[in-house]
Amino acid sequence: MGKSRTKRFKRPQFSPTGDCQAEAAGAANGTEGEEDDGPAAELLEKLQHPSAEVRECACAGLARLVQQRPALPGLARRDAVRRLGPLLLDPSLAVRETAAGALRNLSACGGFDVCDDMVTKDIMTPLVALLKECSAGLDSNEMSPQEKKDQNRNSIENIANEAMNVLWNICECSSRAVSIFNKEGCLEIVLKYLSRFPTNVDLAISVAYCLQTVTEDNPELLKSFSAPALSVLESAMLSPVSSMEYILLKTLVAGTIWNLKDIIPSKSQAEIINAILKILSDVLDLDAGETVIRMHEAEKQRLEAAAETEDVLESTSCGSLMEDDEMEEIPHKRKVRRKTFISDLLPPTDKELRETIALLTAQQTALEIIVNMCCSEDPSDDEWEELSSSDESDAFMENSFSECGGQLLSPLCLSHEVHTAFTNYLIPKKIFEKTTFPNSTAVDICSRSPTWKSLVRKMNTIQCRALVCLQSLVSLLDVDHLGGPAALQTLAQHLSQLLFSQPDFAKHVDFLEAISSALRALLQTMASKNISQCMTPDQLMTLCTAGIHSSNTGVRVNVVSILGITGSVLAKEDGTLETLKTIGCFLLEVATKDPSLVVAGEALDALFDVFADGKEAERASVQIKLLSALKEFQPVFKMKIRKEGRGKYSPDQLCVLDNVKMNLRRFVAYQETVEKRLTT
Repeated sequence: MGKSRTKRFKRPQFSPTGDCQAEAAGAANGTEGEEDDGPAAELLEKLQHPSAEVRECACAGLARLVQQRPALPGLARRDAVRRLGPLLLDPSLAVRETAAGALRNLSACGGFDVCDDMVTKDIMTPLVALLKECSAGLDSNEMSPQEKKDQNRNSIENIANEAMNVLWNICECSSRAVSIFNKEGCLEIVLKYLSRFPTNVDLAISVAYCLQTVTEDNPELLKSFSAPALSVLESAMLSPVSSMEYILLKTLVAGTIWNLKDIIPSKSQAEIINAILKILSDVLDLDAGETVIRMHEAEKQRLEAAAETEDVLESTSCGSLMEDDEMEEIPHKRKVRRKTFISDLLPPTDKELRETIALLTAQQTALEIIVNMCCSEDPSDDEWEELSSSDESDAFMENSFSECGGQLLSPLCLSHEVHTAFTNYLIPKKIFEKTTFPNSTAVDICSRSPTWKSLVRKMNTIQCRALVCLQSLVSLLDVDHLGGPAALQTLAQHLSQLLFSQPDFAKHVDFLEAISSALRALLQTMASKNISQCMTPDQLMTLCTAGIHSSNTGVRVNVVSILGITGSVLAKEDGTLETLKTIGCFLLEVATKDPSLVVAGEALDALFDVFADGKEAERASVQIKLLSALKEFQPVFKMKIRKEGRGKYSPDQLCVLDNVKMNLRRFVAYQETVEKRLTT
């Protein structure tokens, strides 16, 4: 039903303990319903205990419990949010931190409904108060004695980090939470946290995630960004540190600055787009597969060295034990104490894993930012000053943020100059490289390691995001910016090889949706430019036969559209009668039998395109009895729209379906003239 619009990416919810898919574990350890109230009731009761240590343990238990979906209804019935909320302001810093951690897990694992319910139950009041107290605490600590300052500051920053994750998760899911963020002046607080990026990158990353969420489509908040506020973002974005966690931080801040495009002074826009694209380009330059291999090996070597150190200490301690039987207990205690002391000096056991995850997340985020850039609305090709070379990005926004009171332009857009900037930074080429399958060695390493196994999914997600990115670029960029007709043909061959090199591609729904979207956009562009297409009829039907049985509506829409695009090209060629008949029968069956009106409408639209013109198309339509089939289906389609439309489909979808219904009436009239001409 016309060109599909690339979806904008929202920030994914974050789980501090994994992907929150604990349903199976929950089902194994308990059942839904009243049985879940047992541990929930006990833990919630302990939240009121006079001992801070007991309250802390109860919060920690709830943090684990909320990761089991069957436990969530019981927690909701017992008003867990209202019981946990006051503990955010508990006199004990340890209780505050664990309470925030429990709410963080609840907001991450509970989804949109749980987050919205948390706002309804006024979690934002103690949460905002906690953030303000942490901010004030960090200020007061600056004047404390060194030892006390370090201890308290670390605790306060840890609490702030947990609280920022709660805020991010809730704002991601609730527009009411974003409104409260605006009204309570939270921007100043979180920017203060962000300014601590040189000493606490974890806190800065949490803030950057939250900022990227709350600045999207939030004109009220944009008014609050002063020159000093923008300078904080600039400092974080230009940090010279090149560790993977800082790469993630800079990528997230780049996304936030893109969201602020409406308030950027006109004379600074060229530098901004160059700076953003340079960061995204640098991120995509890195080889994630090689990084996985290298970091996993580094972890292995570090752990082996740590084990050797422990063995030496144990051997030394055992030797002293043998020297004096009368001191048997003392050396034994020393051995235990010594082991603990050495372990405390070792780096965190997940250091390499954390760094690798940061890089993979940065690459995924970079690709999502590019897609969102391509989806910017209200474009205007004359509103951009000419972009300069990539060298300008190194002097990003020098003194520019002090000019926010100056004349502003309309939103940035993908004008000709921006298209050129994409090409200058080799963005299409780097996205193309990310569409390939993940490094097989890296996948094998991760698959064999329980702690690294989740990275396989992350690598696959990057491939899917790259394919969606490719779809956006193919739809928006000129053919010349994509490398010309030959490059498009090479790209079509590459996508075909990706698709058909995986025999069970139909089982990988995310991959199938992403690659079918990319193919759809590419074939549409090639058809509009009369560039010959590379998929054979057999490949085409293999893709469509597999895709049409997918449970994913987007996949079914894509394969139907691909058939329509290819069929409309074949209709103008000679010797394509049998292929057109196959395509026509396939589309007719989809139109009349698919349970989704959106897919049925797309199939009808494809039929209109394929059989709108051409001698071979006219002959094929008569031989498959297209007219009689459509006449029979026409009242059924109208009735389905009337009965199912308002309850299941959006106003935009209903508008498109009404157009299809009108076009169906016209197409039937056209087919009547075709059949009359060919049969008389």
